[in-house]
Amino acid sequence: FPVIITGSEDGTVKIWHSTTFRLEDTLNEGKERVWSIGHLKGSNSIAVGYDEGVLLLKLGRDEPLVSMDSSGKIIWARHNEIQTTNLKSLPSDAASADGERLPLPVKDLGSSDLYPQSLSHNPNGRFVAVCGDGEYIVYTALAWRNKSFGSADEFVWGNEASEFATREGRSKVKVSRNFQEKHTLKPQFVVEGLFGGTLLGLRGSDFVAFYDWAEGTIVRRIDVPVKKVFWSDSGDYLAITADDAFYILEFRRELVDAVLNSGQDVDEDGIEDAFEVVSEVSEQVVTALWVGDCFLYNNSSWRLNYFVGGEVTTLYHLDRPMYLLGFLASQSRVYLIDKDLSVVSYTLLMNLIEYKTLVMRGDIDAAQEILETLPEDQLNNVAKFLESRDLVKEALEVATDPDYRFDLAVQLGDLPVAHQIADQVNSEVKWKQLGELAMTSGKLTLAEDCLMRGKDLPGLLLLFTARGSKSSLKELIPLAKEQGCSNIAFMAHFLLGNLDACIQLLVDTGRMPEAAFFARTYAPSKMSMVVEQWRDDLKKINPKAADSLADPAKYPNLFPHLDMALKAEEIAQQRRLHPVPASEYPQHEGSNTVNLIEEIERLAIGERTGAVENGDIPPHAGAEPIPASGDEAGISVARAAGSLSTQEGTTQIGQRPHAAVDDGSLVESAAGAEHDWGLEDGGQE
Repeated sequence: FPVIITGSEDGTVKIWHSTTFRLEDTLNEGKERVWSIGHLKGSNSIAVGYDEGVLLLKLGRDEPLVSMDSSGKIIWARHNEIQTTNLKSLPSDAASADGERLPLPVKDLGSSDLYPQSLSHNPNGRFVAVCGDGEYIVYTALAWRNKSFGSADEFVWGNEASEFATREGRSKVKVSRNFQEKHTLKPQFVVEGLFGGTLLGLRGSDFVAFYDWAEGTIVRRIDVPVKKVFWSDSGDYLAITADDAFYILEFRRELVDAVLNSGQDVDEDGIEDAFEVVSEVSEQVVTALWVGDCFLYNNSSWRLNYFVGGEVTTLYHLDRPMYLLGFLASQSRVYLIDKDLSVVSYTLLMNLIEYKTLVMRGDIDAAQEILETLPEDQLNNVAKFLESRDLVKEALEVATDPDYRFDLAVQLGDLPVAHQIADQVNSEVKWKQLGELAMTSGKLTLAEDCLMRGKDLPGLLLLFTARGSKSSLKELIPLAKEQGCSNIAFMAHFLLGNLDACIQLLVDTGRMPEAAFFARTYAPSKMSMVVEQWRDDLKKINPKAADSLADPAKYPNLFPHLDMALKAEEIAQQRRLHPVPASEYPQHEGSNTVNLIEEIERLAIGERTGAVENGDIPPHAGAEPIPASGDEAGISVARAAGSLSTQEGTTQIGQRPHAAVDDGSLVESAAGAEHDWGLEDGGQE
């Protein structure tokens, strides 16, 4: 409404109604005297200058006073002037692109006898109620003739065509039917607002109380600081919006009617089971309406969303603040308006909403019939909705996007469908993902094909060692070198017992210290060669450090038990010529506890003369057993990635060796490590 704003030296700013000259509000910000007031033309912004600063105020609201009935007739107010337009009057050649302003012809309908603060159609669209200046007037929608009037600070319609309620002050609410007053409500709390719909809502300070229209009996009190209330057309669902969330409730009409008709006493909180909470969504609603059982709204971020079946879907991102007018099912379009009274529309497929509603109710057969009528570009949207309802199999049947279908197939564990999609897309990421799923499902042949096509070398290494496939490991080595995965190639060589190849790979990749320590542990006879190459490489950086490296051939005194380590290496080499199949693991369990160095020492002093001939030393003493099947079955050469000595300080693959490691333990590792626990081609999957 038009206002007059005044400021005074007592620091107050007063807002007066320009027609009635009634004081509407008083502001006191404590900034001492008021000296100036400015208004930005075309806006609701006011600037006030004080002794101690400037205050910028925004009065009123940007949302226009407008109402649309179910047939598409729109009525809005420009000050006291009432104008109308009709969506059916759009030219036949008018563009209907989403978000485009509609070229609607506007007509002057008349004027209001009071300055409107609210304007709304009744349920059948025949009447329009205007409320303001402490009064209300009901006009006919077509001719704009006065039908009824009275005193009211607020006006709301009921579900019946001529049923409405008015609030006078903060303690009295009158209910009228057929434009005749039926009864008056005088609740025991301060009424701050009214809500119409299936039930009459009275808003308190931090709650809302719903009453029966017929008798004024309380149905239920809900403790939530409500801003607005929206009822579905069927009256079965209710949306309550708060400052930062909205709540969807189901109204149990039959239960409420049974209680009210039985004459039972209802306490001040109403009927406990009158409503059931369906969902809570943390989002600020600006305007909203119901389309069937779908709650359509725009939020504070100006996104047009709808909620159905527990899922929020964004329809469109609005480019400016807009407010919902209504929905026309015949055109499958939802209409919005901005503060300048420009009307735009967006597509909202009614059959899509009906489909989601039927799925939510569990009527899959009826939903399937509607699914056939949906356009193809909406099928992925439908599939995501089905997935949110835990109908993943149905979502896979509906989805069209290959990436999304692959994710659904993996989620279901449907290997054939996932393999078919991966073959079409031919993505390394999908092959790797499918290979992992195949291994988890025990489909090792399929897993190998997927991991190979996905170039997943770590996965192939795990798979080949688990299967005990020696030939596959050999094929993996050149692939790993080609892709620069030296760690995979090293592990494959190590599992196959190719110690010389392991040393050479470390040398080729510039890992001279690791090569030297590896030779010290597993191949003492190669130490001199590796140390010489290490020295030549180190001289390029630090000649002094290079000269400090000791060659075992020149300084055997610095390498205790070296002679026994060389003998142990020979024994290990002989044993590698006769590998024990992984399938015989149970017969040799525990044989890895014997230390070859200790046995050689005992043989050297004659403590175990003839022990080898008598069979006291197990044929593969010192070997660490490897399981024959399962997740770690068939790994060769003394548990490749693990420690190969029972003594402290043993070098482990994958870690940089430490120069301070005890020499004796390294030699003993060399003696007791090398053997072959049977990589077998054709191992059981």
